[in-house]
Amino acid sequence: MKHKHTAVVAAASLVACFLSNEDLRADATSPLIPVGSLSASPTVVQIGTRPTLDWSISYPSVVEDFVVIEEPGTVIPKQDLICDVRVLGAGVTTQNSNGSINYIRTAGKMRFNGNTSWTSVFDGRNTDTIVQQQGIIKTYLVRANRSIDFGGQYYWNSKWSTFYNSANGYQVRTLVDGDTPPSNIPDYNAPSLESFVRPYLDASGKVNIGPMDVIVFMELTHTDSNHVGFDLQDLVFLVTFRVP
Repeated sequence: MKHKHTAVVAAASLVACFLSNEDLRADATSPLIPVGSLSASPTVVQIGTRPTLDWSISYPSVVEDFVVIEEPGTVIPKQDLICDVRVLGAGVTTQNSNGSINYIRTAGKMRFNGNTSWTSVFDGRNTDTIVQQQGIIKTYLVRANRSIDFGGQYYWNSKWSTFYNSANGYQVRTLVDGDTPPSNIPDYNAPSLESFVRPYLDASGKVNIGPMDVIVFMELTHTDSNHVGFDLQDLVFLVTFRVP
């Protein structure tokens, strides 16, 4: 009887240990880990016999399995996908005489599915509730082998600034988890790093997002990459892809 009990406990413990991986998933800004299942049959065995173990492992998908990233910021789906778009922050500001900061109206756009025109994704300020909550603002079905580009501009002195996009120059950069950001983006500990960007970089300076995420950094106020203000934090999207 002692041997039976030991076999049952061992098999049950192994199953519990294996399945506990499902409770070890990282938060939304970290990659997931492999998860799976394990079963033993029979669960009660006689002395001298062994149970049959069956298991399966599901490895997390990574976005590069589903899209191609073309520098500096174009994304090309390998198959039809759904993408959810979040605005992490809009960092174009002006400063008042008393030192207080005003966030400027900023617009972000996407072009996808072979369209020649741009679709408005966001038009607002960093103080908007949807930005502060970093919730999904748009969801699109994007088609296989059709380029996705991102762009943005800001509104100041009663006119729109130049529209910069990922299909034209290096004002818009697209990165995936584990990428090292361009040197223009401040280091993790730099005071000039925007608070809305900090959670998506790790202490080693690499991008820290989900395995099916793409993060889009935009520089909308400067064109000289050597200027201290060229920091690619004027508008930041987080785009999550999933299979329909």
